[in-house]
Amino acid sequence: MLKPYETKLTNVKSEIEQIAVSVIEALELCLKALTDRRIEDLGNVEITEKRILAKSSEIDNIIVSTLALYSPEAKDLRRLVSFLKITNELVRTAANTKDFAKKFKKSYSNDLDTAIILEYTIPLLKSALLSLKTATSIIDEHDEKQIEEKYHKVVVEESKTDDLYLMIEKNILKLIAQKLDLSKEYFDILSSLRRLEKIADRAVSIAKLLQFAQIGGDIVQS
Repeated sequence: MLKPYETKLTNVKSEIEQIAVSVIEALELCLKALTDRRIEDLGNVEITEKRILAKSSEIDNIIVSTLALYSPEAKDLRRLVSFLKITNELVRTAANTKDFAKKFKKSYSNDLDTAIILEYTIPLLKSALLSLKTATSIIDEHDEKQIEEKYHKVVVEESKTDDLYLMIEKNILKLIAQKLDLSKEYFDILSSLRRLEKIADRAVSIAKLLQFAQIGGDIVQS
């Protein structure tokens, strides 16, 4: 029979996974919209930051009450502390996902050089999505070697998003110089893509927190 705090820990883990899945599904919908060249489908991305924030608060309350009422063993204590920080990272990830879909859809038009924009946006989105999927998969991983490998994979994908963003930024600045009348639209596109880069940043934080939960060491500061 599971100890009371172990049951709560299992429930917390399940709730966090549900939030992660909702964000991942939203990003997958964004990717399909871009890949199919159906930018209007970004309007179908249904991810409510307010609802996720409320769910995150519920999880945090469970964690805090568990820490107050029980005396979890060292590893379980690390997991609870990590989950307490991960909920915040997922809220921020959800907000970035929603902002990307909204801003990109609003700014994108055939007046822009859509070929160059999509040439970089699609792989940028793929890397951000892969980094988040890999990071959250660590929650069910127990093998230390696999945890380390997944963490490094997340770091690699995050580095890719940095490189891709810098490349598209350079190209868009050139396009702005050629068509100043479209500068606002191009800058808004860049702003939306910055959200994808931030998603990858959050994925690294999540991966590091889960690495701490399973292996120990120093907890990440974000």
